Amino acid sequence: MWSLLEQLPLSFAVIAAATLGLAPFLPEPHIWEKLKMIKAGTLRRPIDVFDFLLHAAPFVVLVAKLVQIAIG
Repeated sequence: MWSLLEQLPLSFAVIAAATLGLAPFLPEPHIWEKLKMIKAGTLRRPIDVFDFLLHAAPFVVLVAKLVQIAIG
């Protein structure tokens, strides 16, 4: 797994998180809506869970890349 992260440019991970992770942007970022649903306890439908995972994935990759850079 680390070899895949080593090959991935940091700029690609940042762009993916900023675009795919936050899209659609209006009326509010989709990931933000799903996080509010988790807090309210209303994230129950399988399509909503899948949607949350899909929008959260770029952020997970970005964090993993940053950790990989930090530990060298």
